[in-house]
Amino acid sequence: MSIPKPARAPSAAVPIAGSPSAPWYRAVGPLQWKSLAAAEFAWIFDGMDMMLYALVLTTIRSEFQLTSAVAGSIASVGVFASAMGGIMGGYLADRFGRVRTLVYSMLLYSFATGAVTTSHTVSALVFWRAVAGLGLGPVWSAGSALVAETWPSEHRGKVSGLLQGGWAIGYLFAALLAGVLLPLYGWRSVFLAGSAPALFAIWIWRSVPEPELWLHSPRSSNLGAHLRLLFGPVSRERLTIATIICSCTLFAYWGLFTWIPAYLSSPISQGGAGLSIVQSSAWIVPAQIGAFLGYTSFGFLADRFGRRAVFQAFVFTAAVIVPVYGLAARSPIALLILGPLVGCFAHGFFSVFGAMLAELFPSAIRATAQGFAYNTGRAAGAFAPFVIGAAADRYGIGSALAVTSAFFIAGGIMMRFLPETKGEALS
Repeated sequence: MSIPKPARAPSAAVPIAGSPSAPWYRAVGPLQWKSLAAAEFAWIFDGMDMMLYALVLTTIRSEFQLTSAVAGSIASVGVFASAMGGIMGGYLADRFGRVRTLVYSMLLYSFATGAVTTSHTVSALVFWRAVAGLGLGPVWSAGSALVAETWPSEHRGKVSGLLQGGWAIGYLFAALLAGVLLPLYGWRSVFLAGSAPALFAIWIWRSVPEPELWLHSPRSSNLGAHLRLLFGPVSRERLTIATIICSCTLFAYWGLFTWIPAYLSSPISQGGAGLSIVQSSAWIVPAQIGAFLGYTSFGFLADRFGRRAVFQAFVFTAAVIVPVYGLAARSPIALLILGPLVGCFAHGFFSVFGAMLAELFPSAIRATAQGFAYNTGRAAGAFAPFVIGAAADRYGIGSALAVTSAFFIAGGIMMRFLPETKGEALS
């Protein structure tokens, strides 16, 4: 069955008439909300599918008799593949459209996630996680460009925060799936449920138009010309600094959140908290509620106080809280209290990337630049599960988590070298 082409209705932001004191959400029209819904659905399921492996990691380690380092390496394969997919996806979104790239990415990762259920060897597991990663990677590149180009500049931070909050919702869905399905049907059932996003991809394809800004921007089919613009004198310095920031913070993120489920469910003798799989899923839920609040509050704060200052406040706070959390293994109450704070500050800063990276680059290379910076960061982050896993084998998981603080701090320091982009109109 062929899928109809996406709608081509105008999608530029159309402010609704009203008094200056009207709520901010009345300043945009239905098409802007539809673009957000499309990217949000895609990002929710991206977060869900990406975190499924982390949530069943302890069970997979037991079935395949893996060391922490090897289990971390499998996670690294998925993250690295998503980085490669994201870099390619950014170019495809600039060349062929934000919506089209979003839809095909969702179809690919839905299929591959379901196919993980056929894995009975480590090599098969690695293969399907890699294919899923190739599909997961382009979602952020295409989705963030779609939203940034359809919403007005004064609300771009807010909508970026709302979009990024979809990751926390996806993580919650993954935790609920693992908590319900894993004890009853095993880890394969969890991945089978992760194939559901394909249904939403059809709705996006039929209902969501490409942004007018992209439709009317100059585009070259020559990859060399595209890359010369991307790495030209105007963009090169900004792209380099943004890539370093993404690399530092994504290394910290993947090192921390790949291993938190295993930290909660591992025995105390291994530096873990000694919780059951069901208990650890329950402990993750408050942390992801904190993450959602962090994502959304960051956007409002960034529109009010600027991107740079709010980003630095979040990552420096995360750097302080994470070591405390890693040393609180013997106190379930402390973990429950600290979890939402870790979730808030170690997630919330990501909301800067959808807005700020869009504001740093023109439409012709926007998704490519965003995809390159963010997903090169993902590639660097791909090494984090292995590094933290190797440190966990030697020092215990709780102590190993503290390594990520140094990378949060480095990302915060580098942010001072980028210009403040609050209120920038897109070109």
